[in-house]
Amino acid sequence: MNDLANKALATADRAVVVTEALTKQFGDLVAVDQVSLVIREGEIFGLIGPNGAGKSTLIKMLATLLPPSSGGGTVAGYDIVRQSAKVRGRIGYVPQLLSADGSLTGRENLLLSARLYCVPHAERAGRIAQALASMGLTDAADHLVQRYSGGMIRRLEIAESMLHRPAVLFMDEPTVGLDPVARETVWSHVRELCATFRTTMLVTTHYMEEVEALCGRIAMITRGRIAAIGTPAELKAQTGPGATLDDVFAHLGGAELESEESYRDVQRTRRAAREHG
Repeated sequence: MNDLANKALATADRAVVVTEALTKQFGDLVAVDQVSLVIREGEIFGLIGPNGAGKSTLIKMLATLLPPSSGGGTVAGYDIVRQSAKVRGRIGYVPQLLSADGSLTGRENLLLSARLYCVPHAERAGRIAQALASMGLTDAADHLVQRYSGGMIRRLEIAESMLHRPAVLFMDEPTVGLDPVARETVWSHVRELCATFRTTMLVTTHYMEEVEALCGRIAMITRGRIAAIGTPAELKAQTGPGATLDDVFAHLGGAELESEESYRDVQRTRRAAREHG
């Protein structure tokens, strides 16, 4: 989608995430290259692509964890560079690696998050109880998180990220290392939260069945650039008759798929899988 199409989409619908030629460079490596996106309110938007394609770097820029090298963007109406503190107050972020503290209980982790997100003191107990119930963690609330299963930890981390009712939730491979039942449980709760609070979600995943079931639109990223953007049905139709999203991934990823898995990639993926279950 070109810049004119993005601007037309932003005009037609309420845009919550907007980027214009957003770029991140590390020395000679261009990790994200001139990415322009518009994501609407309440949309579950997927980012797919090979490891090292730039998905996590893009999310980190939008979450104000990395400054862009050029270009710009807004999240929930605030500039990601000039108004980074405002952006952080309007987003939730679930990273790839473990973020919950295993030495605390589930309730204590949520209380810590409530303080960090400046949830009003009078509302903390009620929001924590609601978060535990919505994620199916009430019975385990006062157990140490180190005793939780991988799926329970992920649900707790999502509950933490939603305590302050963010306008946008960024989820970077949130179900890596989880078994199919745990993945479905996590997504069931996420769908409910997004519907309840009208939250916009940007998610990265390598599970194409998740993309098919959850995402209204997706963007395929290769070598830091958007190779295609549209609904799952549109991208499959563009790939060819009877194509699946796996076919889309393979077709648009091209030769990059053959060399994507470096030792560091494998080490990171396996470490994440071990930490989550």
